[in-house]
Amino acid sequence: MTVPSTAAQDAGTARTVPRAILGRARAHWAGRRRIERLCHVVGAVLIASGLFHFGVFLVRGGPWEGPVSWRKPTTFGLSFGLTLISITWVASYLLLSPRVRSWLLGVFAADCVLEVAGITVQAWRHVPSHFDTETPLSTAIAMSLAFGGAVLIVVLGALAVTAFRGRTRGPADLRLALRAGFGLLMVGLATGAAMIAKGEVLIRSGHRQEAYDTAGSLKWVHGITLHAVLVLPALAVLLNALGRPPERRYRAVAAATGLYAAAAVVALMISLVR
Repeated sequence: MTVPSTAAQDAGTARTVPRAILGRARAHWAGRRRIERLCHVVGAVLIASGLFHFGVFLVRGGPWEGPVSWRKPTTFGLSFGLTLISITWVASYLLLSPRVRSWLLGVFAADCVLEVAGITVQAWRHVPSHFDTETPLSTAIAMSLAFGGAVLIVVLGALAVTAFRGRTRGPADLRLALRAGFGLLMVGLATGAAMIAKGEVLIRSGHRQEAYDTAGSLKWVHGITLHAVLVLPALAVLLNALGRPPERRYRAVAAATGLYAAAAVVALMISLVR
């Protein structure tokens, strides 16, 4: 019997991974409801908006950091688009009634559009998007962003509670990934709320520029933890598609969860000492 070489095995694995991912993506899309397909399309549009504004930055230049920059519509478009697609996907593994699922995803999609639209309008007006109450329009946009943030917490919190209660389908490693992903997502939402609260306190105490300069101090841990809800379940699904045994999948997801949590702690410590 001829034993395959290591190079041949690696080449076979390299071909298998993309096929497994593509096959899962096709199966997922074919079985989706209308609201889920709509959310995927909206998410793709938001990502395209983020890429477009990055192109604007490359062409027009300007500061990348600061309250008035092309960074904000770029990162918010990419982040909200990816998050909407991620949440729509992972929600398919949660045991929800069709009506509740449609309402939660529909409200979440509309809220993602609201948040990105507010950030984008202010970027083109060359004024800050958060904490800006200098004009009636800026005040309305700032209030809409704050309201949208509250809606995000309610919707994602409802999905997280469903995952924490074990109302999920799939093998043990996927259930672990869902609980851990939503747990880290809640940390991301908490850090986002903390940054907004810090900024509001500084604004109300008359330190507007300090609010713009320091309110985003937790943005790295905020960004890292927000996307755990995609990374960890995606790892579980990929390992399953590759035919890994359940025990190895569970250990891999548990290890990835530990590493992800450690990265979040490191990012938090760096943010606090800066």
